[in-house]
Amino acid sequence: MAKVCDKCGRGPQFGNKVSHAHNITKRRWNINLKEVRAVVSGGTKRIRVCTSCIKNGKVLKAA
Repeated sequence: MAKVCDKCGRGPQFGNKVSHAHNITKRRWNINLKEVRAVVSGGTKRIRVCTSCIKNGKVLKAA
């Protein structure tokens, strides 16, 4: 399953890991996804959203 936020669409970022000897290898920074039960179009649904969306109030959690 892709590591993509269902609310904002943000995904992993890619870059290089650089060692002390300046050897470069590829790496990725995954976003912090949580699976929450949220209200989506009037009903309750389980979605995977990033913690920044939860913190900023973009997701209305189901009671």
